Amino acid sequence: MTVADQRDLATALGVDTRGEGAMTWDRLAGQIEPQSDSAFASRGEAIRADLAGNLDYELLERERANVADELRRLPAVRDAGVPDGPSGLYTEVATPGWRLYNHLLKVGFFESLDENLPRFTAEHIEATTRELVLADPLSSALDEVGFDEEEKTALLIDVANNDERLARWVPSNQIPAGVEFETDTVPPLHQRAMGGALLWIDGLDRHLWQNEVLVTDEILDDAVRYVKAMLGGLFVSATAACDLAGDGQLTDEQLTAALTAGSAVQIVSQEELLHTVFYVTDDMRAPSELR
Repeated sequence: MTVADQRDLATALGVDTRGEGAMTWDRLAGQIEPQSDSAFASRGEAIRADLAGNLDYELLERERANVADELRRLPAVRDAGVPDGPSGLYTEVATPGWRLYNHLLKVGFFESLDENLPRFTAEHIEATTRELVLADPLSSALDEVGFDEEEKTALLIDVANNDERLARWVPSNQIPAGVEFETDTVPPLHQRAMGGALLWIDGLDRHLWQNEVLVTDEILDDAVRYVKAMLGGLFVSATAACDLAGDGQLTDEQLTAALTAGSAVQIVSQEELLHTVFYVTDDMRAPSELR
């Protein structure tokens, strides 16, 4: 998280943090005035009405707790270093996420989000970040699963500072005609975000094991960093799903923000994982013992 990243986040939120030390989620929350947004509220209300009675609260809460356990276990995964085989610790990390994903897929959760949430635009992302900062239940939930203030703020930056990158991810029902692929086979945007994140995590064991001679401590650090971010985004999405199923702690505006931000973080983090861990360039790789 660079100074420029923090400055861009502050600019997006319209706050001035000069001369006050490091910027944090809590500090930002203390400087932002709540703004009533009827469009945000109506989208959350529509999603609640669409999915009412379809979600299994007990399953969602159980798997959300299991995702939380995997988040807390990530330091041990990093300490283990390169996996011993093609299926190991990272596969285990992704397992509860897959169980949650499969339930959401079954009940039409992702289709509902495509229908009721707008595509990523600069305005929607700004409003999402603002609501996210003010959502104390989400901030507290991330505290409980091991995100410190810097890591939480980095999640905000992933959402607020990547509007152009996120804009390339288009809801399946808004893909323009004439593209070079069959649009009927493209899953909903939020399904692609969560499923893609889990697939990248699943692939880490094999990738690191097969490329052990190339892997450095920095690559292993990046792997855990972006897996934590992806699971953090998934955890936010799971928290929103639990709220839909019966928790009721989030306002309709906060629900919209949580669902948008959860997917945004998973999208940005899987792309970063691809470039920092899977694409190992000569500059990144460990020195060859044969040279």
